[in-house]
Amino acid sequence: MTKTTETPLDAQDIVAQADTGARAPLGIPGRILWFVPLCWSLFQLWYASPLPFIFGVGLINDTEARSIHLAFAIFLAFTAYPAFKSSPRDRIPAIDWVFAALGSFAAGYLFLFYNELASRSGAPTQMDIVVSVMGMVLLLEATRRALGPPLMVVAGFFLLYTFAGPHMPDVIAHKGASINKAMSHLWLTTEGVFGVALGVSTSFVFLFVLFGALLDRAGAGGYFIKVAFSLLGHMRGGPAKAAVVASGLSGLVSGSSIANVVTTGTFTIPLMKRVGFSGVKAGAVEVAASTNGQLTPPIMGAAAFLMVEYVGISYVEVIKAAVLPALISYIALIYIVHLEACKAGMEGLPRRHKPTFLESLFSYMTVIVGMIVLSLAVYYGIGWTKEAFGSAATVIIGIVVMVAYVALVRYSSRYKSDAVEDPAAADLSEVPDPGPTARAGLYYLLPIFVLVWCLTVERFSPGLSAFWATVFMMFIVVTHRPLLAFFNKKNPMDTETKAGFIDLTEAFVTGARNMIGIGVATAAAGIVVGVVTLTGIGLVMTDFVEFVSGGNIILMLLFTAVISLLLGMGLPTTANYIVVSTLMAPVIVTLGAQSGLIIPLIAVHLFVFYFGILADDTPPVGLAAFAAAAIAKSDPIKTGIQGFTYDIRTAILPFMFVFNTQLLLLDIDGPVHLILTIVSATVAMLVFAAATQGWWLTRNKWWETILMLLITFALFRPGFFWDEVYAPTNDFEGSAIIEVAEKLPDGQTLNLQVRGENIDGDIITKHVHLPIDTAQAEGLARVLSTGLELRDEDGAKFVDMIQFGSPAEKAGIDFDWEIVQVSTPADRPMKEWVFIPTFLLLGVLAWNQRRRIKLAA
Repeated sequence: MTKTTETPLDAQDIVAQADTGARAPLGIPGRILWFVPLCWSLFQLWYASPLPFIFGVGLINDTEARSIHLAFAIFLAFTAYPAFKSSPRDRIPAIDWVFAALGSFAAGYLFLFYNELASRSGAPTQMDIVVSVMGMVLLLEATRRALGPPLMVVAGFFLLYTFAGPHMPDVIAHKGASINKAMSHLWLTTEGVFGVALGVSTSFVFLFVLFGALLDRAGAGGYFIKVAFSLLGHMRGGPAKAAVVASGLSGLVSGSSIANVVTTGTFTIPLMKRVGFSGVKAGAVEVAASTNGQLTPPIMGAAAFLMVEYVGISYVEVIKAAVLPALISYIALIYIVHLEACKAGMEGLPRRHKPTFLESLFSYMTVIVGMIVLSLAVYYGIGWTKEAFGSAATVIIGIVVMVAYVALVRYSSRYKSDAVEDPAAADLSEVPDPGPTARAGLYYLLPIFVLVWCLTVERFSPGLSAFWATVFMMFIVVTHRPLLAFFNKKNPMDTETKAGFIDLTEAFVTGARNMIGIGVATAAAGIVVGVVTLTGIGLVMTDFVEFVSGGNIILMLLFTAVISLLLGMGLPTTANYIVVSTLMAPVIVTLGAQSGLIIPLIAVHLFVFYFGILADDTPPVGLAAFAAAAIAKSDPIKTGIQGFTYDIRTAILPFMFVFNTQLLLLDIDGPVHLILTIVSATVAMLVFAAATQGWWLTRNKWWETILMLLITFALFRPGFFWDEVYAPTNDFEGSAIIEVAEKLPDGQTLNLQVRGENIDGDIITKHVHLPIDTAQAEGLARVLSTGLELRDEDGAKFVDMIQFGSPAEKAGIDFDWEIVQVSTPADRPMKEWVFIPTFLLLGVLAWNQRRRIKLAA
């Protein structure tokens, strides 16, 4: 086998243009372009740390921090990104220095004059407006440079809509806004540019990106790739399966699908071609795996933290909802790769030596048992120390983690010679042994354990959790080289110590430069959010989408998916999610309720997020496909199309979990139900992969493919068929609301169908689920606990009064609405009984395909 080549220049260029900036000037400008990102990282660490509160120095509030954050991002956008393709990359023109200075001043205006602006809130001076206009223009230009024209065009269109409202078509017209009102709202408050999205970027996202940069600089990226390759490389299409797993592991800490493609693809794509994949399919597998890396908790392309703010649930609940779809999506992609390898008759690469069964078992058990013991020690050990030592537990835990780190580095040092630090530079004609490969970097897992522990057990904020994990990762970056040198006695410790500090500063710079695009994207997307709140177009969108879809929930979801894909072709995932969720999430919830479908808000936000991600490999703009094609030396459009066909399995998931929220691990009744949900969803996705690939045990007949699609649907949505056999609810007249409420058991909501006149004078019908106070014994008291005060008219129940802030008021019920119907869940067999005939049908298909294989032989 020939040695794998270095990353092609155009692939590196794509990453630079998309993530870090394509400029690399020499001399003083180069030093500035190195020093400013370093300062940005140090500022973000200081802001996230408890040190300002301990010493009472450098205390700033959220708004001031957002202002400084954006000032750094705009300065670097103008200095790191050329204005045009023809602009110089080895120097920074004078005009860009001017734009960088003016842009960072406008962004930092809220920090510099915070007290003055607070004292004249709502009454901006001429200077305020001039700075706001200048900042807005320069933000749009910075967005164009860092992210391309699409997001700038979208934000510019919404700005135009702000001022041209009276001249718009009646369906989207509004009274308009003056320049003073618009700029004050969008730039001088936290309703627009400096809103929630930029706040999430400032508080959470930066530290997670920095954590990923530190992890990668320490060598964890290469370690993950090698481990995946050692475990899967010998299988059919093994390098492609390794690419999927490695991209998933990289996606744990990466917010960029393009960087993920280049990091793992440089190594995996040539190996995929080596075992028989065409350039197009090799690139497509890497694209599909890398874009799906953003579905993988805990980062999810920074969207996880935005969902916390927008949906109003905890970070742990977001991760819980996202984990099963991400897991089955990756399992299905590995299976697709397997089917492709089976169709082409591929084989894997040979192992370095064929281990005996006992050797294999020992290798795997050493890694698995070691990780389990470490996990159990961390989980139970910390809990025990908290009870036994109280406030001293933190110091004890820190000492234990440090001891574990040193012990693992010493253990890993024995196997470093068996692992390749840079997989892309390795000459791999055979698969390395998994045991030594995995043991060579076990200490990389410790900061991830620290991060997950802080997030899920300590329930720290994402920002504070990322801070402690980042501090520990900084310690690892500085010390793991000299410790390895000490244990191996190969390189001088002082040389390795110096290299560790160089790695630390370079990781700070890389992490900050990776944040330029996210910083300006969240700020520019804030323009859209601000315009929505200023003009009220969010309310208009409901009528518009209802008109387009005819009130059909499926058509409405398809319309939303298309909008997400179209916007995502040019917008980064984070900005796409902000824009589409702001416009469409409330619409889907509202129209779903009118159709009788109560959709959890997290399901809607994940729906939008999934289709925004799929745009990364959607031709003609999918940058991830262009990066993969540059490495694979294939056609980027064909690579993107092939990658999208692999991602069809991901495209059906959002439609499924909107109608079956158990896929998001919601409404799960016990461990048996959880196991049934996981197994059925996984099998459904594998069957769907076999249907779309036209191959299972052998090539599918057309009718087998149709039956596989039917099986997929039945496993994903068993309730669809079960509702035809057993009615899902017992329905009562609205006049029986008090009697029904009195009989409701604990944990059930009051499910109502209500009808009334909305603010526009239209009569609407909607379904609502209201929580009740089951501590109340009487039905009337239970109804009152929802915020509803009712009156009787001709035997019907009408809303006489709504308590402010009550569940009824939040559900959108209004005065004088009629209670049309009350429903309770029907006592019926569990819908999972549908799985029995479904699995029997799948067994018949398997028997038939095996029979055909025997006949062909």
